[in-house]
Amino acid sequence: MEKPLSVPTPQTSIYLMKKIKSHFQHLAFVIACATSTLSCYGQEDMTKPVITTEIKKDSDGKDVTYMYLDGIKVHETDPAKQAFPAIVTPGDTNKCAAPPSDAIVLFDGSEKALNENWTDNKGVPSVWKVVDGALECVKKAGYIQTKQKFGSCQVHLEWASPAKVQGDDQGRGNSGVFLMSYYEVQILDNYENTTYADGQAGALYGRKKPLVNVCRKPGEWQSYDIIFHRPLFDTAGKITRRATFTVLHNGVLIQDHTILSGGTGWNGPHAASEYQAHPEKLPFTMQDHGNPVRFRNIWLRELND
Repeated sequence: MEKPLSVPTPQTSIYLMKKIKSHFQHLAFVIACATSTLSCYGQEDMTKPVITTEIKKDSDGKDVTYMYLDGIKVHETDPAKQAFPAIVTPGDTNKCAAPPSDAIVLFDGSEKALNENWTDNKGVPSVWKVVDGALECVKKAGYIQTKQKFGSCQVHLEWASPAKVQGDDQGRGNSGVFLMSYYEVQILDNYENTTYADGQAGALYGRKKPLVNVCRKPGEWQSYDIIFHRPLFDTAGKITRRATFTVLHNGVLIQDHTILSGGTGWNGPHAASEYQAHPEKLPFTMQDHGNPVRFRNIWLRELND
């Protein structure tokens, strides 16, 4: 014989209603969090920073493009308009860091690594040279790039500007590392060497100055740890998500999930290049700027988009 259905008491009904309300509140919270996340990462505010341009005549009567990011001129040299980053002395991290087990080791100090992993930007063997376990830039040799292509990634590298100081401003210990061959993190000897803030060591060249200046003395080894997420383009070549950079210089945060507002290519003395659609993966590249900058312990981990 089946038992008759029991009729819930008023107390039971109230308990059940509270439980149901609690579950719906939790569900609403989850949906709100998901919506917030999509708002931050899926629907990026493409209007920031505000970018404007104007054309001016130089002393020779030639047209020069002037670009402004939130009202600040690209490569502004006046500290009253673009303050220089504060100087921070790094801690003792001046030791070669072993790569993790899943890293792709691009340079380990050997001629073999140079020959197996790198070419010049025309795809032929580079004339950069290995000196005392470091990969040294050779003047007029051109850029060097990896044979393998990468998109979003984590990169570790160590670099040293020449111990013998020559030149000043942008002419002193100048190089750069380019994610996907397009997006530059500047390398420069900025130890007691002043230059425009968006072109000093750790800058996203022409786009974003570093938070602080953490440069060691000339000739001392320095490190970059870079987390890079590539830009996305639609089928028509329009940018739908801009690239982001998080960079640590000598263990100190200098770019904090910075959204790259455009390209970092040279476009005259006061402008930078714009985004242009490109493949999902491209070589990792290092710059020949005429100075014998050295590199060592270069490794990379690929990241999901």
